[in-house]
Amino acid sequence: MDKPRYDILDGLRGVAALMVVLYHVFNDAKSFYVWPTPVSEFYHGFLGVDFFFILSGFVMGYAYDTRWKAPLSSPQGGESGMTLWSFIKRRLIRLHPMVVMGVLVGLVAFIIQGCTKWDGTTVTTEALMLVTLLGLFMIPSPASLEVRGYTEAFPLNGPHWSMFFEYIGSLLYGLMLHRLPTKWLRVWVACGIVSITAYALMREDGGIAYGWSSEPMNLLGGALRMLYAYPMGLLMARMFRERNPKPVHGHVFLFCSLALMALMALPSLGNKDLNTIYQLACLLSFFPALIWYGARGAVSGWRQQAVSFLGRLSYPLYAVHYPFVYLFIYYIGRDGHPYEGYSHPWVPLLIAVAASFVAATLCLLFYDEPLRRWLNRKYK
Repeated sequence: MDKPRYDILDGLRGVAALMVVLYHVFNDAKSFYVWPTPVSEFYHGFLGVDFFFILSGFVMGYAYDTRWKAPLSSPQGGESGMTLWSFIKRRLIRLHPMVVMGVLVGLVAFIIQGCTKWDGTTVTTEALMLVTLLGLFMIPSPASLEVRGYTEAFPLNGPHWSMFFEYIGSLLYGLMLHRLPTKWLRVWVACGIVSITAYALMREDGGIAYGWSSEPMNLLGGALRMLYAYPMGLLMARMFRERNPKPVHGHVFLFCSLALMALMALPSLGNKDLNTIYQLACLLSFFPALIWYGARGAVSGWRQQAVSFLGRLSYPLYAVHYPFVYLFIYYIGRDGHPYEGYSHPWVPLLIAVAASFVAATLCLLFYDEPLRRWLNRKYK
């Protein structure tokens, strides 16, 4: 029997995905071409990745901790339950269809841009084919194959770096984390807190916005973010199950959504040390508190349908939106374009955001969910 869902957490995943889209459209475009904006660039929108990691750990712990096949010496006798291979199949079916789609959409966007790096250098067909192949198998591209010239680990679809670490987190959970007693999981999380804090404070440019680049120290930052956040979510799931807190009622989703949007949209504090402290506070305190509180709430009726759709849409939206950001950056940055440098390119910006949502919805309804249903019937 399927367990009941945490509807509000599903909805919050969708809210976080929306904020990440806005962050990428505003912040990343300005990283390439200077143009004024009154919305402060959604400066901390990248923290949505950390929210996703904690939430993924929480959902893994809730959904799978009690499903593993017991050892033969246990009362269950080891005759039923989930094995490592069955867990891996579940995760591949859940994640990989949209990985493939994200790479293909990114490939089409790159071809539309003329198969050139940001500096105008033409990319060879062989290099593009190899990068596509690596992306389809969720393997980071080395710097020598970075077809955009911006050191992205997944240059056809930059945000896939976090999905790469999601794979690692899932594999880590399947191999060992689910076996760890809670007391040792607490030790793991404590070590993760120390590690990510030390890394953030020691970086010359500060903060935790790392993991997207193929540069070793950048990848290390992404790994540390996941190695804290994923086990933290798992620990929270165990504590939540043990304590079984009383449910809360009222406008829980509205409160949590507004709080999450405010945390991710906060402008730069004007100082790298202050930004670093704020980002660590979100990662170590604010996000876990929101997830804990959101897990206690419930919705019904049309609100349940709305938050459910947000949750369903969140992963396809995250997986396919960035190629449209690439096209937006390419459009506003073309030589001699009237938008470049002095005006608000609101029309192409809105088109990029709308296209992301349309593409994600089409993928969800006509590709991701139907394909996963078929795969589940055939291989589970």
